[in-house]
Amino acid sequence: MCGIAGFIDGTINDTNKKQSIAHAMGEAMYRRGPDGGEVWIGPDNGVAFAHRRLSIIDLSSAGQQPMISSCGRYVLVYNGEIYNAAQIRAKIISQYGINFKGYSDTEVLLEAIANWGIKDTLDHLIGMFVFAVWDKKLKRLTLCRDRVGIKPLYWSYNKGAFIFGSILKALKKHPKCPTQIDQNSIASFLRFNYIPAPHSIYQNVQKLLPGHILTFDVDGDKTPKLSTYWSLDQAVRQGQNVAFSGTENEAITTLEELLEDAVAKRMISDVPFGAFLSGGIDSSTVAALMQKQSSSPIKTFSIGFEDQAYNEAQHAAQIAKHLGTEHTELYVTPAEARATIPNLADIYDEPFADSSQIPTYLVSKLTRDHVTVALSGDGGDELFGGYRRHITAHKYGNNIRKLPRFIGALSSGIIQSLSPQAWDKIFKIVPDHKRPSHSGDTLYKLASVLGETSDGYYRKLVSNWQNPDSILRSGHEYHGILWDQTIEQFIPNNVERMQYLDTLTYLPDDILTKVDRASMAASLEARVPLLDHRVVEFSWSLPMHMKIRDGQGKWVLRKVLDKYVPAKLIDRPKMGFGIPIDHWLRGPLKEWAQDLLSQERLDRSGLIDGKEIQEKLQQHQAGSRNWQYKLWAVLMLQSWLEHN
Repeated sequence: MCGIAGFIDGTINDTNKKQSIAHAMGEAMYRRGPDGGEVWIGPDNGVAFAHRRLSIIDLSSAGQQPMISSCGRYVLVYNGEIYNAAQIRAKIISQYGINFKGYSDTEVLLEAIANWGIKDTLDHLIGMFVFAVWDKKLKRLTLCRDRVGIKPLYWSYNKGAFIFGSILKALKKHPKCPTQIDQNSIASFLRFNYIPAPHSIYQNVQKLLPGHILTFDVDGDKTPKLSTYWSLDQAVRQGQNVAFSGTENEAITTLEELLEDAVAKRMISDVPFGAFLSGGIDSSTVAALMQKQSSSPIKTFSIGFEDQAYNEAQHAAQIAKHLGTEHTELYVTPAEARATIPNLADIYDEPFADSSQIPTYLVSKLTRDHVTVALSGDGGDELFGGYRRHITAHKYGNNIRKLPRFIGALSSGIIQSLSPQAWDKIFKIVPDHKRPSHSGDTLYKLASVLGETSDGYYRKLVSNWQNPDSILRSGHEYHGILWDQTIEQFIPNNVERMQYLDTLTYLPDDILTKVDRASMAASLEARVPLLDHRVVEFSWSLPMHMKIRDGQGKWVLRKVLDKYVPAKLIDRPKMGFGIPIDHWLRGPLKEWAQDLLSQERLDRSGLIDGKEIQEKLQQHQAGSRNWQYKLWAVLMLQSWLEHN
């Protein structure tokens, strides 16, 4: 795992200046690669690459980057892991007789590009990656990002300079990097708690989308050109056209074999590795398949909280004991969790407000004390219908959307006549094992979509601020794929449509961003076997009844896990991975929130109309309403603005 950066700027003729800028870009990514950092300066065309290294495979200098191909034509900087590198290496040796200097996947990737070309190489890769390759002959820069967006890459073309990097901090070290805040992006951030790709917090700085290639020709028209080599659309259409036709047992066996291979490939490492274990279906499946293929106990890690409404540590410990792993858990005090808040703006690089960012960083930090690589269970919800919204939509979705508007509004009004806290008390009559966590908030979310139209149904379910433009002094949110009404024609099933949108938006822009930034802040490599593209493609071939059944999601994944872990250790309401922000904003974070959201501080930022924010803060701290998520988004925005 590493950090990459670079630029093409023909106006900089001084080699020392290019060296200085490239070095600064690399140093800005130090935590992504504390094991070494080098730069490469092209003799002409103003080309420079920077790299920071977290050594995982081939710890010797033979894996050092930037790396030049054996033919001398290509220069590569790369962040990620190619899990089938050994197979590709063997194929290249047999075809071309290449003498490899080492056994790093970097060298394999580079020699594959040199001999097969970029597009054919991409088709061969199993892994997570972003890379930049400079073709000296064609004077062409090519950037590529993995299929589902596990690793990040930003780019900008401004004032004749093309700049790229793993994180915004690296780009900002170049004097021509735009730093004008995009107020439209802020509107989108307030809705989603993240800034959706391809946009970033800065105007004219973009994120390269998953499955995309960007080319920039110095001798051409100097216009960045985008294309795709893989898309979720293709995977969906393939699943629709060649649907899985086997029995349920065959589906379970096929998935198990795919996952076992995906996990095995991600256990290849020259440094110690382990797994995050929350005790849920996804992480437990990954841990179980790791332990199956290990001759000694694997290392697993979890964190717990004193507040039982947010604590899954005891469940993780039971799973670990059953599997026989070497388990480490850390119970985090509220003070320790809150101590990370001042660092969030630095860790997450641009405004980001998924409050589980805090425990994700804490478990990454804990894990890094013991290992350098950790496997994660992310992706199972998106692929196999695990979110509460998927299950609710499967059971009630069409009926909810078909409600006449006046009935929907009436029902919504009845729900909202009581506070979420009051509903929480009412729901206590429901047995613990059947009662969803945060019942009142869940009911309020349902109230917001009653009677909603098809295109607005999902959008409201995933929205934080429903009308973010209303609290901005200027700017209008970008209307991206969630406003595309043609998707219903492409994917008529409402649950599959949610899964599709989740995989294109929420997964890369929230979940994977959160894991990448948190793990990299701890210099830990996180690997996600459930998002092996072969698993993704297989999941889209399965019929819905193999995903959601009897009011539960992830049916086929549960059946795989049943072979290794008793269902009684797994069956419980989905908790999520959060912290009690609502209580903290009324208690230990009260003064901090009041200060950061004061009219004076909001006026200073010049972005948000403070009247509604002040009202919601007062209502929340008085205990009459729970506005934790809306307030947390504005707090994270304000914190980021004051640190940048």
